[in-house]
Amino acid sequence: MPEKFSHSKLETFNQCPLKYKIKYIDKIKTEQKSIEGFLGAKVHETLEWLYNLVKKDKIPSIDEIIFHYARNWENDFDPEIYFIVKQELTMKDYFEKGIKFLLDYYQKNYPFDDNTIFTEKIISILLDKEENYRMTGIIDRIAYNEEKREYEIHDYKTSNTLPTKEKIETDKQLPLYSIAIKNDYNADKIQLIWHYLAYNKKIYSRRTDEQLIQLKKETLELIKKIENTKFFPYNKSALCDWCEYKNRCMAFGNRI
Repeated sequence: MPEKFSHSKLETFNQCPLKYKIKYIDKIKTEQKSIEGFLGAKVHETLEWLYNLVKKDKIPSIDEIIFHYARNWENDFDPEIYFIVKQELTMKDYFEKGIKFLLDYYQKNYPFDDNTIFTEKIISILLDKEENYRMTGIIDRIAYNEEKREYEIHDYKTSNTLPTKEKIETDKQLPLYSIAIKNDYNADKIQLIWHYLAYNKKIYSRRTDEQLIQLKKETLELIKKIENTKFFPYNKSALCDWCEYKNRCMAFGNRI
């Protein structure tokens, strides 16, 4: 059976083939993780909790939101695991970033009445007619706009960088997810929505059927390229500082 792929897995190969090999082929595990990843996970968990309550016709107060976030942070945080790249910041700074993200989001989106139907929805994307190649993914949130009769795919971003219009229009993750929603729900129209929490801003985009067909083709070609790859060179870039395998990378004089 062909190996399972995800968007993050494919992105790892594009960013650094060596990291891909270490993580997915050699399956070397590491306890080290970036604090940005931890922050993102805690914010995502809190928003999932919020919308699961909303689906039950319960809207928690902002104080309850912050308490939930703070409790999960305290329970799961381990200073021996999570590292900081930006030395001018502290763990407290990152914790407070999450509070600001949630406060801004709450005030902007209250009373959360966009008809959310799923949170953390696991999906499968069929890439070929023979059904040999599938991708898996998890959608942060799916809503159904009854007035426009269209599905909305929501994705939360906690990064400090706001993407350009070109980057949004060439993004592959949410469009790939929309393929699964089209197939599973016979959906005609799908709105893609990115929530850039550091800027308290929503970014919208759509894809045509023709664009999605081309995306499936390109994704399948990339997977086959990875399957046939024998040499996995490192790609030194600004992202290296956030890599949990930096201490194993030849680019920094280490041995695997």
